[in-house]
Parts: sequence; structure tokens; C-alpha cells
Amino acid sequence: MTNAEPVDRQAVYDDYERARRTFHRLLDSASKDDLARPTRDTKWSNEQLLWHMLFGYVVVRALLVLMRVVGRLPRRASKVFARVLDAATVPFDLVNYLGPCGAVKVYGPRRMAAAFDRVTGSLERHLAEESEADLARGMHYPVRWDPFFRDYMTLADVYRYPTQHFDFHHRQLTLGSGNVN
Repeated sequence: MTNAEPVDRQAVYDDYERARRTFHRLLDSASKDDLARPTRDTKWSNEQLLWHMLFGYVVVRALLVLMRVVGRLPRRASKVFARVLDAATVPFDLVNYLGPCGAVKVYGPRRMAAAFDRVTGSLERHLAEESEADLARGMHYPVRWDPFFRDYMTLADVYRYPTQHFDFHHRQLTLGSGNVN
């Protein structure tokens, strides 16, 4: 296991709140032209990348369910599962790219902001209910899918993942004068 110490839940809550405030500030200050501008080192527009940043939190809800099932199986089972998912990296990458392209046609900035609040609030409530034993349980992950997935992650690691993902992509945005940090 990667975490032998109790999880600092307040640090996770604080990170979610910081990301929430940042997300709102970015959306509130962005013009239509800002949102349409290309980002650094991605093929997305700023608006598409903002949606992808939101989706990093949304995907954690699915990972919580996955962890409850696969995390209870022998480690070998999760290792095989992770290898199968790694083998499907090419279709995953395509879906991962196309998702934001279509999502921004449905979700405008206002809906994205509300969704961010809902999903982070939901994650905070789930984290508050987790036992230390559950937070220490882990499984193997498809490391080719995301630079923040490690070979073996605990549930506590999964709760920290979306803010790592958010912070990484935040640096790729080109809002305002080209870099809003």
C-alpha cells in the first residue's frame, strides 16, 4: 500500500475548494474568444480543456465504484484488469480527446461551473464517510491512461488524483493575456 498514515482529509477538501474557486474564476473571467483560443500542448480549445479538467473529478466517482469492486479482489486480479485497460489505450485516448469536443456543445461555462460544484461536493461527502481501512485499500491502474495514475493506488490516492490532474492542465490554459494562474 502507498499510504500507511491516516489521510489528511482536510487537505483534500482544501484542494477541492481551491480548484473550485480557480475553476469559477477562470470561467467568470473568460470571454468567448478566450474560450475558443487553442491551449498549450493540447489539441483542445480552452473551453474543451476546462471541461476535461472538470471531467477529472467526474471520473473519480466511477473510480470509487471500481475500487469497491476490484479493490476487494486479490492484487493479481487488479493487475490483470489494469493490463487489459492499458491494452485499450488507443481507443481510450480517442474517447478522451473527443469527449470534451462534444461536451462543450452541451455544457456551457455556467453549466460547467454548477457541475464542478456538484461533483466536488459529492466527492467531499463520500470522503467524509470513508473508513481509514477503505482509504488504505488499493488496486492496480492502467498507467498508460493518465500520467497521474500509478501502478498501484489506494482509495486515498484516488481522492487526491483529480486535483493533480486539474493543476497539470491549468498550466496549459491560454486564457486572458495568455496565462491565467
